Formats: sequence, structure tokens, C-alpha cells
Amino acid sequence: MDVYEAVDTRRAVRAFSGEPVARETLERVLAAAGRAPSSGNLQPWQVYVVTGEPLAELKRRATARALAGDPGDEREYPMYPADLAAVYQDRFSAAAAQRYRALGIERDDPDRPRRIAALNTEAFGAPVVLFCYLDRRMGPGQWGDAGMYLQTVMLLLRAEGLHSCPQVMWTMYRRSVSRAVGAGDGLVLFCGVAVGYEREGAPRLLRTGRAAMDETVRFLGA
Repeated sequence: MDVYEAVDTRRAVRAFSGEPVARETLERVLAAAGRAPSSGNLQPWQVYVVTGEPLAELKRRATARALAGDPGDEREYPMYPADLAAVYQDRFSAAAAQRYRALGIERDDPDRPRRIAALNTEAFGAPVVLFCYLDRRMGPGQWGDAGMYLQTVMLLLRAEGLHSCPQVMWTMYRRSVSRAVGAGDGLVLFCGVAVGYEREGAPRLLRTGRAAMDETVRFLGA
């Protein structure tokens, strides 16, 4: 699979088969991803790979919190700016409506927040979740590095025939995650990434639209 195909076929999968992923495959991907860009070569990411019973227990604890209506732990960083400009709000709303309608959760469902949270805390059935942390003394540049690292991971997973789903949602249950992985107070949870094989026969979510290139790119010069 070349890099263009990996980029084109990477999407946030929300229906995993549960089939185990070989540790050797994960090690190969994560070792190669270490070559991702890193300003000053800080390589600020700290990743915990959780599978098996430790992941099952974390899912049970987080899902119990979600189903109980627990609003989650206090946020250490906002998922989105408080006041999104209209163009961004429109993109967000359209994508959210499409995504959760495909999962059978309508906007007017009174139980919608808990159902969405519970789907996420089950990691959509994925047998592996990667939790990416950063030293909390790091700044915006290093958070950008972590984003480039995770994109590299997700593209390499595609090259291995695997899929993924980045989940900032895990920050809502960051205390449960930190207890499960043993992360110290000096680390802040950036996100989780669900990893696995897509479940055969699962309803395929339509790909969310992307802005036309001329909305986001400007060419200057020849």
C-alpha cells in the first residue's frame, strides 16, 4: 500500500471485529512511527499500549461511568474552542449528525449523550487502545509534534491492513485511564487511539466531507 492509498483509506472506524492484533505488528508500527517529525528531536510523546484483560477492565470501569451519567473528570484542555466560527461549527455539526445517525443514535434521542459515551468507552470493540500522553510542561509545538506522530501511526496501521479511531473522549475519563496505565501526575492525556480490524458486515459509515482545497490552501508565486 503506497502512502496515497494509506491516506485515502484511513478513516475513523467505529466497528471493530475484536480479532487480536499481533504484538509484533504493533511494535513494528510504533518503532517506524518514531521517525515522525519532532522539533528539536524532543519526541515528547509517551504511549501506553493496552490490550487483553487490562483493557477489558478499563472499558468496564469507563462504561459504567458513562452509563451512570457521570459527566467525566475536569478537563485539562478543551476539546474545541468555546466559540467556533460559523464555518467550523457547520462542519462539526454535519459530521456529528452523519456519524451518530449511522450508528443509530438520532439527535433528538434523550439518551443520546450516554449512548455516545458508552460506545466510545467500549472503543467500538477494538482489542487495542493506544493512550498518548505528554509531559504537562510541554507547549503547543510539542502538542503539534504529537499530532504528527499519531497521524504517522495511523497511516502505518493502514499499511498493515489495520484501522484506527482517534478518541479524545478518553480525556473525559482520564483518571480511570491513568490508574489503568500507571501514568504519573506529570503527564497529561492527549487522546486514545482504538486499533483493530474492521468488523465484516458492519454498516459502513459514509466518509465525512472535506472542505474544497481552495477553502484551506493558497498558492503564492509561480
